[in-house]
Amino acid sequence: MTGLAGWVLRAALCCLIAVTACPLAGRGAAAAGPVADPGIVNRGAIEVETSGRRDGSARFVEDIASVVEDGTTRRVVPIVGRGPLQNLADLRYLRGIDLSIVQADALDYAREQRYLPGIETTIPYVTKLYNAEFHLLARNEIQSFADLLGQVVNVGPPGSGTALTAGRLFDLLKLTVTVANDSEELALQKLRSGQIAALAFVAPKPLPFFRMLQASEGYRLLSIPLTKAVTGAYAPTRFTAADYPELVAPAEPVDSIAVGNVLMAADLHLMPERTRSLAGFIEAFFTGFQTLLGPGHQPKWHEVNIAADVPGWRRHPAAEQWLRRNLQVAAPNPDALKGLFSQFIDERRLASGGGPMSSEDKDALFQQFRSWQRGQAR
Repeated sequence: MTGLAGWVLRAALCCLIAVTACPLAGRGAAAAGPVADPGIVNRGAIEVETSGRRDGSARFVEDIASVVEDGTTRRVVPIVGRGPLQNLADLRYLRGIDLSIVQADALDYAREQRYLPGIETTIPYVTKLYNAEFHLLARNEIQSFADLLGQVVNVGPPGSGTALTAGRLFDLLKLTVTVANDSEELALQKLRSGQIAALAFVAPKPLPFFRMLQASEGYRLLSIPLTKAVTGAYAPTRFTAADYPELVAPAEPVDSIAVGNVLMAADLHLMPERTRSLAGFIEAFFTGFQTLLGPGHQPKWHEVNIAADVPGWRRHPAAEQWLRRNLQVAAPNPDALKGLFSQFIDERRLASGGGPMSSEDKDALFQQFRSWQRGQAR
């Protein structure tokens, strides 16, 4: 199945599995407080490298820690990363790194450019995580994406996830710009003073950094042209007034792209103790995943399907084993599945600014979804 219908059906399947795949979910025990015993401090410790300082990934690691840590046998130690490609290199070479959050387009880039040849077979993934959205904030006189031709656009520090995605996007749309590499704070100052035309930032919406801005100050979010080349590489998304009420008019959603993030693991097969610790982490994370869908955690956990494949990469054996044990008992009955599907369609159309879908159209789309699902199972 191709086109918008196929994309919607795959997205629906991800949503449904994420909701139903964890019958044994539960919150990890709270940490008992500071521990000074070296035997306990290092027991089950897992170092997780975030994708950057300002992109929101640290919040997701905190959420994972709230499920995984039990105060005695499992501990999550966050490490601030320096961008998706460096994170891949760190997984292979940096001592102590067990897991890292890496943008999906960085995995594509690594394969295309043969960056660290062979990593697709030696560095496994645990699960696909959340999507981050590509924000392109411009001065008001920049009316469209095409108006950026020859202009200065800030894409963040070299090697950052934003720099990687922006470069790929500009290439896909054959738009030549002059790139600046300032921090988001400095870039906003330069945008305000007219030294640059726009700034790009990849992070989960809504960004507090952007919600503080107002159109009356001379800013606008630019729509990304969703050409065939762009939608072949990235999932389409939209910003609505619910995301940024001061930047997006209620009836004028802004088209953009979503950038997937993946939890990747180091190759630890020669380190039995760390392999056992990582397997314990995966067991606790997957078993407690449903807890992350509740209050107090990032709303974007609702987008996550821990069973989703990452094409061209192999899944970590501990993750694969958990899924085989648990997904067989997680399938909803047809009536429940249809209800969840209908709810998902309603929520996605509302979020994207579209009108309601008729019951007849939803029934037809659900039947297509079931046909596609049966095909996937073969």
